[in-house]
Amino acid sequence: METAYESTKKRKQAAQKDIAEPVKKYRIKSLRKREELSGFLFISPWLIGFVALTLGPLLFSLYVSFTNYNITSKMDFVGTQNYHNMFFNDGLFWTSLWNTLYFVAFSVPLTTAGAILLAVLLNQKIPGIKVFRTIYYLPAVLSGVAVYLLWMQLLSPSTGLVNTALSWFGIRGPAWLFDPEWTKPALIVMKMWSVGGGMLLYLASLQGVSKAMYEAADIDGASAFRKFFHITLPMITPVIFFDIVTSLIGGFQIFQEAYVMTENGDGGPVNSLLFYNLHMWNKAFEVFDMGYASAMAWFLFVIVLGLTVINLKFGKHWVHYGGGDEK
Repeated sequence: METAYESTKKRKQAAQKDIAEPVKKYRIKSLRKREELSGFLFISPWLIGFVALTLGPLLFSLYVSFTNYNITSKMDFVGTQNYHNMFFNDGLFWTSLWNTLYFVAFSVPLTTAGAILLAVLLNQKIPGIKVFRTIYYLPAVLSGVAVYLLWMQLLSPSTGLVNTALSWFGIRGPAWLFDPEWTKPALIVMKMWSVGGGMLLYLASLQGVSKAMYEAADIDGASAFRKFFHITLPMITPVIFFDIVTSLIGGFQIFQEAYVMTENGDGGPVNSLLFYNLHMWNKAFEVFDMGYASAMAWFLFVIVLGLTVINLKFGKHWVHYGGGDEK
């Protein structure tokens, strides 16, 4: 039989256990709270900056897009009037949107294909290949405004190096930045000149492709053409996908080229270089119609977001992730 001493001892142990469990849980909970607080304190500079410099202005611009705010007068709520004027009363809005879509539609595929082709050529093991890689990458690190001024000289109809080189082959060069039909192709050619940044990404991706796959293809008698389209391209599709998404976003943000390379930033001859962001800039800082400019900014956000979602939706059908299952 259990003695009185043993019974008392068990009751004390049970009581201590009943007290120890809540204390232990409390200490663990308190430790977790301290760790969470420490984490928030460490990221507080970023959180404050994000709220004050990103989220706050973002929400303010959304509200401003429904007002007639022009900096100098009282901010009155006008509902969707800015959006209505944008779609139905501003002919330059559609011109600027068309110019931007034209630029994106041609520049993104051409720069992507050019970067891939250049990366494949520079992935060969030949003497001095590192020198060529450096030469082709240099344009990507040059200052934007300096590059635009350089290209204005190169594209000069009478004294420019481009038309001079064309004349050597009996070709009469166009007026480029002075001809509405050639202004956007001129900027696309300039964009092609700086594909070195994308080339570097593709070059790194190409060097990560397993050589065993090419050796197996050689054993099967595959041609260089078939190896490129059935091994090389599928293995670098994640980088292609990344490049396309970022290039689309960057293409819709084109502004500096037109602002610097046209007189007074007016959009060039017959508004042929009046891109969306340039028109938005003029509305915001030339006539100070901040409400209308904010409405344009949010419409551009919707366009870019929609295209990004479409890319993410259909990317899983052609992007190959060699490290695991496709997502």
